[in-house]
Amino acid sequence: MLLWLFIFVREERSLVVTDVADGRVFADVAAHLQDLVLGNRGVEQLLQDLAEYSAARLGSAGRDVSCGIRLTRPKKPTAMAGSSPGSCLLTELEDTQGDGPGLAAIRTRGTVLVPDLEHEDRWPEYVVAAREQGIGSVLGIPLILEGKDLGALTLHFEQPGAYSGDDAATAEAYTEQVSKGLTLALRMARLQDSRDGMSAAMQSRTVIDLATGAIMAQNRCSQAAAFQVLREASNSRNVKLRDVAAAVISSVAGGTDTFTYFDE
Repeated sequence: MLLWLFIFVREERSLVVTDVADGRVFADVAAHLQDLVLGNRGVEQLLQDLAEYSAARLGSAGRDVSCGIRLTRPKKPTAMAGSSPGSCLLTELEDTQGDGPGLAAIRTRGTVLVPDLEHEDRWPEYVVAAREQGIGSVLGIPLILEGKDLGALTLHFEQPGAYSGDDAATAEAYTEQVSKGLTLALRMARLQDSRDGMSAAMQSRTVIDLATGAIMAQNRCSQAAAFQVLREASNSRNVKLRDVAAAVISSVAGGTDTFTYFDE
């Protein structure tokens, strides 16, 4: 038999309904995240969708929640999204100041509680900006991602003391589900980047090989000598080797464009 625990506090401040019989939380979130990932509209759009969905999913009657998400990946610019202009501003401000609830959650790998901004002194400029946006309390939760990927989900509440310890635990459980979906999306993005890189390299290599062959036929020289001709032309003209090779092929074939074909 399933035991359902409803978390209610005064003024309808409950975040969610939690199934505590076997630790399952937000069973419907996984299906929604799967739909977002399969939409495959890019990581930035996924973060925006997640921010908006999280704000709606964790909000409750009588209490609005806005959500900011940040993601850092090796060799990629930091990606940020927010469910509202205010959450976008605060997420970007953390990046500018180099600290804040979200970055602190990433750094400490733990949830950062800011129950009342009026009494918060860790990030003065952030606090001022947040209060100007009408924010009274904040909850920063790290995303659990693979490798060197780092991220955080930050919830902004209008009221001070807007969440209890149980609410924070529930938000952590929700973020764990979000982390799984985002991890899958990032895996797919890395595979796509790798595929695109390999395809581009193969196309460049094919063009260069074709041009080398054309020079070998025209000059009756070795492959090494023909490639040296291409490289010297590239260096002297300050033009990419592939572009020089494409020009050679175009001059031989009498066309202006060079195409390579791969059966994928």
